[in-house]
Amino acid sequence: MKLINIGFGSMVSAARLLAIVAPDSAPIKRLIQEARERGMLIDASYGRKTKAVLLMDTDHVILSGIPTETLAARWQDRSEPIQEETEE
Repeated sequence: MKLINIGFGSMVSAARLLAIVAPDSAPIKRLIQEARERGMLIDASYGRKTKAVLLMDTDHVILSGIPTETLAARWQDRSEPIQEETEE
């Protein structure tokens, strides 16, 4: 079983991870609030600013203080974060 370090000593199972999303949009903020109300929210950011939201197949929502690009690279076994293409 592969584990992904999501920061501050916390790890999640890569096999259970469905998506890593940014916490900025209104639908994701609603998803976080709904998970909190259902008791399915895990705050692994340890009081720091949430930079990524992990959606699990168990219906849990996990907050992380590590950027989405870094977590995506760890999920895909890359040593460096994915670089987004910029239009010039």
